[in-house]
This record gives sequence, C-alpha cells and structure tokens, in this order.
Amino acid sequence: MATTDKASPRDRLLDAAAELFYHDGVSIGVEALCRTAGVSKRSMYQLFDSKDEVLAASLERRAPGYAARLIPGPDDAGTPRERILYVFEQAERASTEPAYMGCPFLAALVELKDPDHPASVVARTAKESLQEAFRAQAELGGAQDPALLARQLMLVFDGASARAGTKVETLDDGLTTRTVTVLLDAAGMR
Repeated sequence: MATTDKASPRDRLLDAAAELFYHDGVSIGVEALCRTAGVSKRSMYQLFDSKDEVLAASLERRAPGYAARLIPGPDDAGTPRERILYVFEQAERASTEPAYMGCPFLAALVELKDPDHPASVVARTAKESLQEAFRAQAELGGAQDPALLARQLMLVFDGASARAGTKVETLDDGLTTRTVTVLLDAAGMR
C-alpha cells in the first residue's frame, strides 16, 4: 500500500486498516497494521483504544463512499425500479475488478461473529441503510410488501457479494439483475 507522507497518522492507519482488513481479514495483527501504515504502535494506541476501534473507524469512514458508488444520487433520474436495479448493476460491475472481495461490511460481520463488536455495529448500520434504501424505493414503486421486498433484495445482494467475493460465482453475466427483476415483478414494482 502506498501511503502519503502528507496524510496524518490517523488517516494512514484508517487507510491501511481498510485495505488490510478487506483483503486479508480482521485477524491482521497490530504490528502488520502499524507497519503498513508507517505508524508506531504507540501512536496507534494514542489515537485509538484498540485494533477493534481502528477497524470500526475504518468501516465507518468507508461507508459513505461505498454507498455513493452503489446507490443513485437524489438528483439521478429513474423510476424506483430502475434505481433498485442500478444498485445491482453497480455490484455486478464492481465484482469484475481483480481486487474485489465482496461487500466489506458483510465480510466484517461474518468474520467477527460478535454482534456487539464495534465494527459489527458499524457494518450492521451500513447494511441496514442499504435495506432501508431498498424499502423506500420499493414503497415508491408500489411494491405489495416493501419491507419484505427489501429483505429479499438484501439476501440477493449479500449472497451475490459473498459468492463473487470468494470467486465461487461471477456476476458479469447479469445474474443478479435478472434475479432481482423477477423479485420486482413478483412484488408488483413499477
């Protein structure tokens, strides 16, 4: 990882954490994290109480950019149906990138297995935010049961992310958008 001398030690730690935890998992040690960030362990512990706090802060910092890449902006045109499909098109596109390892928030939740872990709380909030975005669009689009449809869409999103992230499945053939189209039709989405 290329770190910038101009970045603060906190930013370098968060950048290193985002990269290492995403590619190598949350079990990365403090020494590897600090070495990659070019920050001493002492400095890390002056900035954060624990590695868990670094992980949570790195996920929290990543959430807005991740959402911005997936969800169309408020000024973007499109029907609610098109806005939902857009999310899955973006996920399919991202899955073709060589460094793609799936949804970082899902990965953290699966690896940590502790719902009270600070990073789990951040990751769950990010996942709930996406589900709420789906629910809101489903409601606007006239879905028969917007909350149920949002849950179903999350299952497809997370399942596709996990399978593509582990290289078990490829998403470049439109599999998720075709699957989501069936769900949207069944829900009566316009």
